[in-house]
Amino acid sequence: MNYSEIVMLAFALSIDVCVVSFSYGLCLENKHKRSAMALALMTGLFHSLVPVLGYYFTSIVRSFIQPYAPWIVFFIFIYLGITFIIDAFKNDEPHKLCIDLKSLILVSIATSIDVFSAGISLSLTGSPMKFSVITMGGMTFLNSLIGYYAGYCSKVFKSKYLEILGGLILIFLAIKSLY
Repeated sequence: MNYSEIVMLAFALSIDVCVVSFSYGLCLENKHKRSAMALALMTGLFHSLVPVLGYYFTSIVRSFIQPYAPWIVFFIFIYLGITFIIDAFKNDEPHKLCIDLKSLILVSIATSIDVFSAGISLSLTGSPMKFSVITMGGMTFLNSLIGYYAGYCSKVFKSKYLEILGGLILIFLAIKSLY
């Protein structure tokens, strides 16, 4: 792959992070700057490191993880989406969600499974690894921040409805991962 193709690949692979970050931006009330940065850093880090794993462990991926990748993403996003919706109905008074380490890791894993496969493609095409890693991580970091703040700035509804919307977006992504 040439450099422009790697940039396009990095952009395409970071779109799901942008959408997930948008969902979090809609739902989170407090510590939004810290949450946005934590989400962007963690997903950007995973999008930098996971292709390296795919790059160097090409033979393992094909036989072990690849057949299950859509289902892994499905279950992680379903879990997160249902958690958002359940939290919306726990009580009637406004409450504040936060991004804990468990959620950060789950989101990062779910959004980087396809990046693992991209690492395989990078290996098979002899693409420059350093440029690919920096581009994928940087693009994901930026798209995560853009998505988060777009969601955060779109708040015009009660937080309960925003949490439900965020949960539905994650469930949509879960279903989309199967097709």
